Amino acid sequence: MEPSVDQDQQWLLNCLSATLDPNQETRSFAEASLHQASLQPGFGSVLSKFAANRELPLGLRQLAAVLIKQFIKKHWQEGDDSFEEPCVSSDEKAVIRKWLLLSLDDSHRKICTAISIAITSIAAYDWPEDWPDLLPHLVNLIKDQTNMNGVQGALKCLSLLSGDLDDSMVPQLLPVLFPCLLEIVSSRQVYDKYLRAKALSIVYSCISLLGAVSGVYKSQASGIVKTILKSWINEFVTILNEPVPSEDPDDWSVRMEVLKCLNQLIVNFSNLIQGEFTVIMGPVWQTFVSSLRVYIRSSVEGVEDPYEERYDSDGADMGIDSFVVQMFEFLLTVVGNLKFVKVLMNHVKELAYYTIAYLQMTEQQAHTWSVNANEFVANEDDLTYSCRISGALLLEELVSSCGEEGINAIIEAAERRFMESQQEKDSGTTVWWRMREAALFAITSVSEHIMEDKVCGGKVGRLIEQMFLEDVKAGLHEYPFLFARMFVSVGKFASVISHGVRENFLYAAINAVGSDVPAPVKVGACQALSQLLPDSNEGTILPHIMGLFSSLTGLLSQASDETLHMVLETMNAAVTVGCKASAAIEPIVSPVILNAWASHISDPFISSDVIEILEAIKNAPGCLHPLVLRILPFVGPIVNKPQEQPDGLVAGSLDLLTMLLKNAPIDVVKTIHEACFHAVIRITLHSEDHGELQNATECLAAFVAGGRQELLAWGGDSGFTMRCMLDVASRLLDPALESSGSFFVGTYILQLILHLPSQMAQHILDLASALVRRLQSAQISSLRSSLLLIFARLVHMSVPNVEQFINLLRNVPAEGYENAFVYVMSEWTKQQGEIQGSYQIKVTTTALAVLLSSSLPELEKINVQGYLIQSVAGISTRSKAKLAPDRWTVMPLPQKILALLSDALIEIQEQVPGDDNEDSDWEEIEAVDSEKDEFLHSTSATPSSRPGYDQLEVMARAFDQDDGDEDSISRITADPINEINLPNYLVDFFMKFSRSNGDLLHHLVQNLTHAQRSAIQAVLSR
Repeated sequence: MEPSVDQDQQWLLNCLSATLDPNQETRSFAEASLHQASLQPGFGSVLSKFAANRELPLGLRQLAAVLIKQFIKKHWQEGDDSFEEPCVSSDEKAVIRKWLLLSLDDSHRKICTAISIAITSIAAYDWPEDWPDLLPHLVNLIKDQTNMNGVQGALKCLSLLSGDLDDSMVPQLLPVLFPCLLEIVSSRQVYDKYLRAKALSIVYSCISLLGAVSGVYKSQASGIVKTILKSWINEFVTILNEPVPSEDPDDWSVRMEVLKCLNQLIVNFSNLIQGEFTVIMGPVWQTFVSSLRVYIRSSVEGVEDPYEERYDSDGADMGIDSFVVQMFEFLLTVVGNLKFVKVLMNHVKELAYYTIAYLQMTEQQAHTWSVNANEFVANEDDLTYSCRISGALLLEELVSSCGEEGINAIIEAAERRFMESQQEKDSGTTVWWRMREAALFAITSVSEHIMEDKVCGGKVGRLIEQMFLEDVKAGLHEYPFLFARMFVSVGKFASVISHGVRENFLYAAINAVGSDVPAPVKVGACQALSQLLPDSNEGTILPHIMGLFSSLTGLLSQASDETLHMVLETMNAAVTVGCKASAAIEPIVSPVILNAWASHISDPFISSDVIEILEAIKNAPGCLHPLVLRILPFVGPIVNKPQEQPDGLVAGSLDLLTMLLKNAPIDVVKTIHEACFHAVIRITLHSEDHGELQNATECLAAFVAGGRQELLAWGGDSGFTMRCMLDVASRLLDPALESSGSFFVGTYILQLILHLPSQMAQHILDLASALVRRLQSAQISSLRSSLLLIFARLVHMSVPNVEQFINLLRNVPAEGYENAFVYVMSEWTKQQGEIQGSYQIKVTTTALAVLLSSSLPELEKINVQGYLIQSVAGISTRSKAKLAPDRWTVMPLPQKILALLSDALIEIQEQVPGDDNEDSDWEEIEAVDSEKDEFLHSTSATPSSRPGYDQLEVMARAFDQDDGDEDSISRITADPINEINLPNYLVDFFMKFSRSNGDLLHHLVQNLTHAQRSAIQAVLSR
């Protein structure tokens, strides 16, 4: 039944037609008329009738369907974020719902999709309470085999609905829905592959939903899965058992949805599916193996035109590449699951063997990477989505789960593939290099694991050398990607390759960078040089270094995006090696690098790379002074006239100055001071740019750390200089300044109190007050930590009269607290676990120990936040968290400090590499609840549980080891506390404290956790 069109509706129809008119004025008038009409009652119902009227032109129906979606979004639900008056009446809502449901069996997929989206939008508000007949209608459509358009429309609608279901709808929907979907998937003669894939996508969404709610509704979710599991597994097996056909994207889509369903079952219901796993893996393996032939023909060889991307009418990717990626994702889940990987252990070698074949470079990749080096570099950095990256991730997981057996399987598979590629080469085929490149790509993807085993590393080294001897005479131009991969591989495995081969590759890489070779070869050469140069012989490199710099300089002018970062990384390695031998490099390299910096000042990653290179030049013998004289004339005018500079240039210039000041001799600091100090002061006092404020604050901290007392005399008026620096501190500590602007104020003030203590002493009360106000207003955790660090350093400076520090803060007010000491200790003990950086942890941890060892009565009077009270109400959602926020116990300050110190012992021990064996010196001592009162008398543990000197040294090295992100404070702070061996310090503290305050320690440990008590027991048992 088609809806009739009356006179008013005809006017609206004419408006719709006019919005498609090529004349701009006509379109604008029609759109304005439609907007006015949308505010009148009945507009939505008329649009729904137009969309349902199959006698109208398709274009108008599509337009009506799109407009009804927008209408629902704006006018359906009062209180919604996108709601606009007027609200649709209940009667009109019923009419719209009726006509939308009647339109689901439309033969035009675009109309059907638009209608389904509209229905889903309404269902989010109305179903099931106000739209109880929605699900029965959809189920009836699915069951009607005489109306395939209706089946298609219902499935489309359900696929959208299934993504928006909540846990309350699951019990109503799934028991009714799953049998209908199984009927569609299993009836191959009735339903086409598109409909079967769509049905499977709904099954996937529902299983994902069951997995999401299984944490709270475990029994209900498991019960539903149990009832459907056997029948669906049988159907999955039937689908996957057949070999994968070529040129059949619809079949690939069906299989892809099956793999997605299985993946969700393993992730969320591994116990239920465990019994069926061996039944599944046979067909999965059959699919994995038979897909390889199709993938190679379609993508690797490009026989079936890989440039023609395949998408279904809903925009889903139907290509073979997406299917293969999904296979790898499923296998990744299996290999990463301890329950299921055991089934694969007998087939690890074959899995690695076939995976390597999937890693072959495709025709499309070869074409793209040949003309776009950026794309090639992005792939090398795992920044792209492809079969190669997915396969490499599977190999990494194979090593993680199977250990040495996994590594050996990959190496053996690579050797087999190398032999096969050699046979292809001997037979005269032109694509022999693909498999060899894939084998190298496979072993480099797990290079870190291989290099941990000397035997495995030796095998790979010999394999690479064998490839080198076979392919060294092959042309760079004919096989650019193979040579690129060989360069990368030699860089990764340099330490296990013979000196002669390594030297040959080093010279070859230097020549390739400066030669007319394809871009991928240059990329591989740069990556090899980054790895090889740091360990190369200076005498061997020096004759070639000038030529290398010339070549890299040429590449810099051509590079962009990812390639620029790579070239700069290579330049850094070359500078580090070359500058050790010759100061003549500075005038050649510095101007080029500074130009690159200025050209990419808005890119923080490139700027960081450039500053690293300049820092390497600065640290080279004889290079510091000429570099400073080169940079200052460039940077000085920028910081002296900051308002005239483009965005980012001032902040970047301040970064450069800070780099020059770090660890610089006093004459260099003075030279930079004369050119820039007061300009940096002005920037800090007046700039509203937070990047400039942060960098200027760091720069001033470096000035103070480098100039110290002499800094005050350089300006002529020491009082004026001191007032300027105090003005800076005052602005940065102003609570009205956003936290990000004050980010490095802690670094700055720390330098002031360390290096200008007598000048700062007279301002200490004002400083403490300002620090407390800034701490209370700070919105960033790291800012709070840096401010607390200053208080911790003041504790150390007050020794031996720690009461002086306490009295200072007791005389400072703090909003909401009795005094600032109560507030600071409350905040400090909450924040201590968040403090990062070796220096910061040393200062704050030892300061807490100093406070506790003072045994002052003021500490006992303060209660602070203790342990989190665990909730037993199941999974915590955001709404639950708002209704029931976290609750904490309250404990005396001395007990909290003791808990934090014992936590420090535990955390330091956890950083010791490889110390997870059962005989660890810090192994937890078994708790004896009945002897809690005998804590101090139970410390006569056996020698095997006592941390000896060697163990403490290992712990100290692990703690002090830099993680690659050196913090700004430790870079410029020369503080004796930084030399403390923290494990030794804590052991000595606990030993002394137990002797001098045994009764207090005995009292404090009673309410510590078992792990904390055990850590202290282990120390006292030495």
